[in-house]
Amino acid sequence: MDKVILGTRKYKAGYEVRTELYSADFEVVSIEGEVDADMQKLIDAIMAKEHVIIKSAYTPSGDYIGDSRRAYHLIVKRGIKPEKANPAHSVCSIGFCEREQKWYGWSHRAIWGFGVGSEVKKGDCCANSGYTEEYLAEHLEDDLSLPVGFVAKDLTDALKMAIAFANSVG
Repeated sequence: MDKVILGTRKYKAGYEVRTELYSADFEVVSIEGEVDADMQKLIDAIMAKEHVIIKSAYTPSGDYIGDSRRAYHLIVKRGIKPEKANPAHSVCSIGFCEREQKWYGWSHRAIWGFGVGSEVKKGDCCANSGYTEEYLAEHLEDDLSLPVGFVAKDLTDALKMAIAFANSVG
């Protein structure tokens, strides 16, 4: 997919929204059998190479936050400064709220905050990596879960909890 930035609007709250034009360039191949009329309509739509315009939010350093509503909710409403949980990631999934002195972790499904004194309890998302045991047997480094009973003694521990949460619900 090709992307062209049509415009950028910077907000005082500390994020920007880019209007991006994407060109959908697909190749469609029939797997087997004949193509019925409905399938042909779908193939024709995909092959039309339509363009899609999307408004996406980014941090000032260019890290993807999500759509403009998500950025507004996180930054303006909640006071969270989004960042990536890992430099290798492409999407912000954690952030710090100065006002509450909490680290937050999130995905498209959930958000939760962790501060000094937060504790990992049985059944909590940060107590589970979200991966199957078979996967973890081969990729132990992906298990960021924390043990039940872990208590955040400082904001560094709260950050670990936010990262484990985001990893689990992502």
